[in-house]
Amino acid sequence: MFFDPLYFIIVGPAIVLSIVAQIWVKSAFNKYSKVGVATGLSGAQVAERIVSQAGLGVRVERVSGFLSDHYDPLHRVLRLSPDVYDGRSISAVGVAAHEAGHALQHAKNYVPLKWRSALVPITKVGSSLAWPLLMIGFLLGAVGLIKVGIIFFSAAVLFQIVTLPVEFDASRRAVGVIQQMGMVNAVELEGVKKVLGAAAMTYVAAAAASIAQLLYFLMRAGLLGGRRD
Repeated sequence: MFFDPLYFIIVGPAIVLSIVAQIWVKSAFNKYSKVGVATGLSGAQVAERIVSQAGLGVRVERVSGFLSDHYDPLHRVLRLSPDVYDGRSISAVGVAAHEAGHALQHAKNYVPLKWRSALVPITKVGSSLAWPLLMIGFLLGAVGLIKVGIIFFSAAVLFQIVTLPVEFDASRRAVGVIQQMGMVNAVELEGVKKVLGAAAMTYVAAAAASIAQLLYFLMRAGLLGGRRD
């Protein structure tokens, strides 16, 4: 299927968008990681202050990797990559505040976050089974396997779609709380917005790529205005 012209027509633009988004977020992060914040706060300190002020009882820990930052709602742990945990830059403050935004969502029972958390186990199973089923189904011309594979793949697509409001809302909360708590000045806040805006595009690109792939599978299966080969 990867040599199918239709695949490149439908999925190709989304793949290009994903590559551009990754380059953009790395460029923005690197640019603003060189610009310190006037308060001298590190990413870890920013995250700790946010969760502490909200009385969340969330731990902040260092985790290895580049931009591997995430919030673990199950264990109530906010994990920051070394560049963010130790960094005292606009990038570090922005990313740390964004992850703290997820902790705030969890505390407020933000509905899209609950949906995304509920989809995690389904998505893991779906992602591991979808591609083998689809590949075997298309190779053997087994319509039943293709349909099951599409159903599993649809769970992963749904996860990507639900992720969008979760990520955008976390950034909105991050910008609001660091401004309210005086962690950044007006100029630094604009830098934070650019870093988080670039990061948001990676999620948009991922969702677009997943939707495009789903459309391709539906068309090749003859379920959406196409014929099955």
